[in-house]
Amino acid sequence: MWPGVLVIIWTGIMTHGLSERIIKKSLYDDTDLRVLDSLLINYDRRVTPTHHLDIPTSVQCEVSLRSFGAVNPETMDYEVDLYLRQTWRDERLFNPNLTRPLDLNDPGLVKRVWRPDVYFPNAKHGEFQYVTVPNVLVRIYPDGQIFYMLRLKLTFSCMMELERYPLDSQICTIELASFSKTTREVELQWKNDNAVDMYKGLKQAQFELQEIRLTRCKESFQIGEYSCLRAELDLKRSIGHHLVQSYLPTTLIVVISWVSFWLDVDAIPARITLGVTTLLTISSESSDHQANLAPVSYVKALDVWMGVCTFFVFSALIEFTFVNFLARRRGVNEGASGGSGNENNLVLYMTPKGGDKTLTIKDMDLPATTRMLTLRARAKRIDRISRIIFPVGFLFFNGMYWPYYMY
Repeated sequence: MWPGVLVIIWTGIMTHGLSERIIKKSLYDDTDLRVLDSLLINYDRRVTPTHHLDIPTSVQCEVSLRSFGAVNPETMDYEVDLYLRQTWRDERLFNPNLTRPLDLNDPGLVKRVWRPDVYFPNAKHGEFQYVTVPNVLVRIYPDGQIFYMLRLKLTFSCMMELERYPLDSQICTIELASFSKTTREVELQWKNDNAVDMYKGLKQAQFELQEIRLTRCKESFQIGEYSCLRAELDLKRSIGHHLVQSYLPTTLIVVISWVSFWLDVDAIPARITLGVTTLLTISSESSDHQANLAPVSYVKALDVWMGVCTFFVFSALIEFTFVNFLARRRGVNEGASGGSGNENNLVLYMTPKGGDKTLTIKDMDLPATTRMLTLRARAKRIDRISRIIFPVGFLFFNGMYWPYYMY
C-alpha cells in the first residue's frame, strides 16, 4: 500500500514541476511580448509620436456614461461614472511582426508608453477606479495605432439658471482639454458624432436627456493655446416629483383656507385657528424648498408660486379680520330701528322705479327704500363674495403661471 502512495505523490510532484516549466517557457518564448520589449528599448515617452514631423498628434476621444447622478441645485454639480477612450497613432510602435493586438493593463507597462495628458477643466472632484484592479487598458495594434481606455468617477460643475425652477431646462457640460501640450503638439478631436453616449437603460431621477451636442474649442492662456472638447447635455427637468411634493400640497392648503368663508362670522376661534394654521403651514413649505436650493439673487418660478399661495392664505385671514370687525360694530341707524336685537334681519333692498315692491324685509313694516344695510349683513355678504372671488383669482393666476413658465 505504502509504495503505491509514494509513487502517486512522486508522479504529482513531477507533473506539477513539468507544468510550471512549460508555462514559463511559453511566456518566455511568446513572440509578441518579445517584439514589444524590443520596441520599448529605445522608446522615449517624453515626446509626442509626431514630434519628429513637427505636427500635432491627433487624438480621437470618446466618452461613455456608465452612471449619471442627480444634478444638485444646491451645490450646482452632478456626478458621473464614465469610460474615457482615446485613440492615436504612434509610428514608433509599428511592427508587422505582431500577430495580434497587445492588451496591457499593468500600470507599470502602461506608463512606458506616451499618453495624452487629458484632463477635465470643469471637474470639481475625480477618482480613478481601482476595484478590483486598476481600470486601465492600453491596446497596441500592429500598425502602431494605440487604444487607451480608463474608468473614472467625476463630479462636474453645472452652473444652473434657476429662473424657471422647477419647470426649467438646463445645459450641463463635460469638457476635455490638454493640460500641458499646446495645439502645436496635441490636437483633440471627437471620434464621431456619437462620441458621447449613455448606456442603454440608464435613467435619471430628475431630468430627461433631450440631446447631446459635441463641439470643439480652444483655451488660451498666457503660456499658449490648448485644444479642448465640449459635450453639452441638454436636460429637461421632470416635474412629477415637484407636482406631488410642492404644487399639489400648497394648492390644497390654499383651498383649505377658503373654508373660512363658509363659517359664521361669530365662529372666531375656528376661523382664527384655520387661518393661522394654513399660513404657518405654507410658510414652512416655502422654507423647506428654499433650503435645498442655492441662494441665488433672482426670483425663481417656485418663489412666485409660493409667494402667491402665501398671499391668498394671508388674504383669507385678513378678510376674516375685516368681516369680524365689521360685524361687531354698532350700525349707524341701529338704535333708531329698535336696538340691536334684530341685526340678522336687516338688509338693504332697492325699490324699482315702477313702484312695484318686489322685495320685503322680514318682520318690518317700514318701506324698503328707507332701510340701511346693517354692518353685520354687509360682513356676511363679503363672505359670500369671497367664496367666488378667491377661487376665480387663483384659477386666473394658474392660467397665467403655467403657460408662461412651461412655454
